[in-house]
Amino acid sequence: MILSDRDLKARLASGDIQIDPIADPELQIQPASIDLRLSPTFVVYKLPHVACIDARDPASVEDFTETVEIDEGEGFVLHPGAFALGSTTEWVKVPPDLVARVEGRSSIGRIAVVVHATAGFVDPGFEGRITLELSNLGHCAVKLYPGMRISQIVFHTMTSPAERPYGKARGSKYQGQTGPVASRIGHDK
Repeated sequence: MILSDRDLKARLASGDIQIDPIADPELQIQPASIDLRLSPTFVVYKLPHVACIDARDPASVEDFTETVEIDEGEGFVLHPGAFALGSTTEWVKVPPDLVARVEGRSSIGRIAVVVHATAGFVDPGFEGRITLELSNLGHCAVKLYPGMRISQIVFHTMTSPAERPYGKARGSKYQGQTGPVASRIGHDK
């Protein structure tokens, strides 16, 4: 079951769901989701220097990425076919009895930008800023601005709370992330 705006407001007020900051609740809380904004930090690949990303070699990812900060009032240009990691401005905490999905807003999709390739699922117990996998599927560059509403988070109830929620106790790689984080697949067991 998906939480409605009424349920979202109640769980936010109780502190059960945490999304901080919500700059404009009247604008950001939608009928069945909460809009999340784009942070000014991006992780990009240093092209054309990337010969191959080796999923088993953590240095393969770390050596070929760089973090870019966009100044206030400036935009980040996402070229056709390009990929970059972004992040939500909001810190999100999901309680153990809910899961969440992050989806692109319709207005963003209509300019050919997608916000996740596969990582739209947010586990129960996750806490941090959500990394967005930004791609431009169109034929024209798109300028994205920090602070713009880029995605939406939808909360679903589970049949029971998770016994072992996402987090440090289970060695979760992205718990507590404060901005976009490149793949840590090389750290998998």
